[in-house]
Amino acid sequence: MTSDKSTIDTPNADGVPADDVPPPAVEALDPRLLIREEGLKGYLIEFKRKMRGGELGSLPVVVALIIIWTIFQLKDSLFLSSTNMVNISYFLAGTGMIAVGLVFVLLLGEIDLSVASVSGLASALFAVFATTHGINTWLAALLTVGIGAGIGAFQGFFFAKIGVPAFVVTLAGNLGWNGLMLWVLGDTGSLSLSDNGPMHLLGQRSFFMDQDIAGAYILATLAVAALLIGSLIDQSRRRKVGVPFRATSEIVLRVAVLAVVSYAVAYVLNKSDGVPNALVIFLAALIICDFVLRRTTFGRKVFAVGGSIEGARRAGINVALIRIVVFAISGGFAALGGLFLAAQTYTATLGAGTGQLLMLAIAAAVIGGTSLFGGRGNVWSALLGMLVIQSIQTGLDLLNMNTSIQYMITGAVLLAAVVVDSVSRRTQRSSGRA
Repeated sequence: MTSDKSTIDTPNADGVPADDVPPPAVEALDPRLLIREEGLKGYLIEFKRKMRGGELGSLPVVVALIIIWTIFQLKDSLFLSSTNMVNISYFLAGTGMIAVGLVFVLLLGEIDLSVASVSGLASALFAVFATTHGINTWLAALLTVGIGAGIGAFQGFFFAKIGVPAFVVTLAGNLGWNGLMLWVLGDTGSLSLSDNGPMHLLGQRSFFMDQDIAGAYILATLAVAALLIGSLIDQSRRRKVGVPFRATSEIVLRVAVLAVVSYAVAYVLNKSDGVPNALVIFLAALIICDFVLRRTTFGRKVFAVGGSIEGARRAGINVALIRIVVFAISGGFAALGGLFLAAQTYTATLGAGTGQLLMLAIAAAVIGGTSLFGGRGNVWSALLGMLVIQSIQTGLDLLNMNTSIQYMITGAVLLAAVVVDSVSRRTQRSSGRA
């Protein structure tokens, strides 16, 4: 009887049968590296994968903005004029500042309903400090923002330490701080603000390097240079530690796109008055906050708490402290936004912080792409969302549409943004990416 040699276990050098020896391990490669090695085709594949997985990013709001601008331009040729673009860029900054603070809160999966009242109180306090008591306007502005941050921390304490829901705490604050604003302004109901110091800097007639056409182009150049240098530094750092990094061709493409957009915006704004100082400060705040959220330990902790509170606790994160600090940031930006809004009229009035301000600030953050469910978003959503909202308001004003139409359209856009966010999260869960 002959034996089949193919069924005989031949021992290896260590005396272990060959069939029992595991196959050699295959080194796992990051899929991003494989995609980038395929060039443009790889990026298209990656884009399709993200769309199927529900990772839409800022695409929906960018598409919505293009559609809105196209419709209004067809209805009124003045919509994309340089003067109207300057107006849009100026008036979005105040509410946008409030929305930036709300982004931090939304990343935790919470809400702050007091920001509008805090902004109104801030304008009243600044007016009393600077006008009634004669305090230096810059010191008055600093005190005002500090008080706003203190109010936020106070509310955050009740939420984080006492356990009162953020919705209830900030709803009470919305009523309380509005009442305090009425008391501060007194019987007069309004206080005028002089056109100096921070009010002059943020005023509607104040532009970066006023009367100098180079101002807008200098800002565009700084933005392009910052992206290029930052991307190259990040590439070098990642290459040294052996983790995936952006290809040089991708960096060049990104910088080129930013350059085209930046210089086009500079050209349009320069045809009128240039870049409003309020917009410059707003963009500077966005850059700083974006760095804090994406590049610091605190930012990573904010996302961790928003993604999973229990997971954050087990990772050793002081959840209560993060919550208090985030609400302090929200209060500080609400106060800063109040100063921006006061500078538009040079007055502090009983109407400050009321009306649709709260809803518009929340809508801006959500429409721009920050999730109401926490753990996903970025501060640039405040800019994108405000561009959509301010474009709708300005466009309807040009067409002499009733305010009620503005509310209905803005509400519809907000609902669409939430629906997109919900569908996106569901798609990510089904694809195992949530």
